[in-house]
Amino acid sequence: MATITSPAPEASRASAERALTGGKLDLTGRAFTLALQLSLLISILILGVLVWDVVDTGSSVLAERLGDFLTGTMKSQADTSGLAQGIRGTFWIGVFTVVLAFPIGISAAIYLEEYATHGRLTRFIDLNIRNLAGVPSIVYGIVGLTIFVKAMQSLTGPESNGQSVVSAGLTLAILVLPIVIITAAEAIRAVPQGLREAGYGVGATRWEVIRHHVLPYAAPGILTGTVLALARALGEAAPLIMVGAASGFLTGGTSYELGSLQDRFTALPQIIATWAGRPVGEWESVTYAAIAVLLVIVLIANAAAILLRNRFEKRRA
Repeated sequence: MATITSPAPEASRASAERALTGGKLDLTGRAFTLALQLSLLISILILGVLVWDVVDTGSSVLAERLGDFLTGTMKSQADTSGLAQGIRGTFWIGVFTVVLAFPIGISAAIYLEEYATHGRLTRFIDLNIRNLAGVPSIVYGIVGLTIFVKAMQSLTGPESNGQSVVSAGLTLAILVLPIVIITAAEAIRAVPQGLREAGYGVGATRWEVIRHHVLPYAAPGILTGTVLALARALGEAAPLIMVGAASGFLTGGTSYELGSLQDRFTALPQIIATWAGRPVGEWESVTYAAIAVLLVIVLIANAAAILLRNRFEKRRA
């Protein structure tokens, strides 16, 4: 008995393409593909030039006194200034973002997509969340100054007049919250409806379907959104200026104990913005070195999220 073999996927695709185009060359499609590839190449080149410029300019500081640069505090002289206080502030800001913005944002997305009735109220809430994602960061800085620094001063830091890392962390957590909600909602919305129906068909409850089917399938998309949100939180300077991040000499600010969260603080974006406004010849190399350190911190955080995303993708496959 003769066996029937199916054509290779490449041959099937080529045959379908010839049938749709009538054998003619798709010049428009080829041009569009070439334009996309050219845009990608230009973006990579620009990014590479920027990273090379940062590393090359700050390499003298990183090579000669990397240890002192990472463990030292802010000083009035460029050759003795360090980033320990800024690294500490950036670390706690990242912790506040992960602990507050991510659980609240993902929970809100789950409710809006899986529990809420899709009516006018839901559409109104979704529209406002998307509008909040486009609000300039300085506006969130004003909100943080009004609520966390002044109104909640007794909780965020009475001795520092509310200008503490708690205020900064809460402000930046609110700033990225709309981004987390939107990206998580889009990832949950992309889950095939048949996956939910299969779970209901075997008697699972709504929460069991969400917990064991929807969230694992949507996890890669959710983690991609959290990477973007965390990177933005770690790189924002305008809200930090509004909530009172120190730009000059700062006593202390190097302890990672929970009791020090109500003390005065600074962060890497604030230090970079301050040093960039000082004389170029004296402060240029340390400014670029600080930028390189911030890039490394953001890349480490992104790498952790990407590893988790790849793990969930393998489990989903």
